[in-house]
Amino acid sequence: MSDHERDARIRHKSIVCDGSAAYQAQSLKADRVRMSKVVAIIVAAGRGTRLGGEIAKQYRMIAGRTVLGHTLVAMAAQADIERIVVVIHPDDSLHFREVVAALPAPVVERLAPPVHGGATRQLSVMAGLEWLADAAQDTPRFVLVHDAARPFVSRELVGRAVAAGIAHAAAVPGVRIADTIKRVDDTGRICETPDRDVLRRVQTPQVFAFMPLLTAHRRAVAAGLTGFTDDGTLAEWAGHVVHIFDGEAGNMKITSGEDIAEAERRLAPSVQLIARAGIGYDVHAFGPGDHIWIGGLRLPHDQGVVAHSDGDVALHALTDAILGALAEGDIGSHFPPSDPQWRGAASDQFLAHAMRLLRARGGRLDHLDLTIICEAPKIGPHRAAMRARIAAIVDVPISCVSVKATTSEQLGFTGRREGIAAQAVASVRIPEGA
Repeated sequence: MSDHERDARIRHKSIVCDGSAAYQAQSLKADRVRMSKVVAIIVAAGRGTRLGGEIAKQYRMIAGRTVLGHTLVAMAAQADIERIVVVIHPDDSLHFREVVAALPAPVVERLAPPVHGGATRQLSVMAGLEWLADAAQDTPRFVLVHDAARPFVSRELVGRAVAAGIAHAAAVPGVRIADTIKRVDDTGRICETPDRDVLRRVQTPQVFAFMPLLTAHRRAVAAGLTGFTDDGTLAEWAGHVVHIFDGEAGNMKITSGEDIAEAERRLAPSVQLIARAGIGYDVHAFGPGDHIWIGGLRLPHDQGVVAHSDGDVALHALTDAILGALAEGDIGSHFPPSDPQWRGAASDQFLAHAMRLLRARGGRLDHLDLTIICEAPKIGPHRAAMRARIAAIVDVPISCVSVKATTSEQLGFTGRREGIAAQAVASVRIPEGA
């Protein structure tokens, strides 16, 4: 190994994060990567900014399972895959543990501990490669790299990928172009019409000989190049001959809301969903301060609220409404006020937790209806922003969130401006018996 490759390896050595006991208990010494098998790296460290929302696309629920969960189940169905390494964002450890907890045991048994990814897809793949180089007694001969956001990868496609990778040392799937392609200049003028017979749309999974791919990654980093969007292109840059084999049109990559809807149609289970509703209520007294949190927004006010967390009555009521629909107790049973870790905590994480419980049971949120009760501050000027913020937290369209406000006509503790209250109703659907 050259000095610059060794330095690059040290700089970009992956960080293994905590995972569930199911795969932590797997002994790396007892379960080495065998030379005759292929190890899969699933790239799941992206933020999915094009899709929007606060939850990365690989953790979106589709037909009762996350996108990443569907991908892992599909990948584990291939006997040629000895081990699966998932590269995740450092902030997604909790999301990943929830994914693993919902997977069948035979899939969990194939998982290595998760690895923290880098700032780009290329650096995330390199993190997985470096972890394999460090963790395995006998480094694998071949590695398969696949995007977490391609949950429709078939057993046949994985089989073709493995066969092509072993035969050619570098192989990527490609789909023929059906449309005529034009190359244009910056004024919009057509400059060229390439022959579509020689064009392909490249997909994953891509399979490579392990050490040549790792060496190519280290060379690229040493050269200051970290923006390669797929490993086939990086291998080409490094001078390797890359073979292309037939991909599948159905091996779609989820990048937009329309893709989510299409995936739902393709994966939707034939189970009966039953409607449920839950009611939530919360109240906090006013106290010293210069602002309050309400509906996920920090609003200036001549008082604060007396609370253990940030005291957001709107998000607390919404959280209890969802928990009520699931018969999962109340917010205090999940986040006890006696626990110091929740002192001053942002309430959006409480609401996000309730949504994860709903989605883990294969449920869907249909509508949230929130009413805020106070004399001041005025809610009307902030209603639209509150709806948008709540919709982002629970990852639903803003049309599914209603925010209303009223006074109590100067009656009671809210009328005397001694505190603020909120009540909420959540309408959900969950699989029968869930």
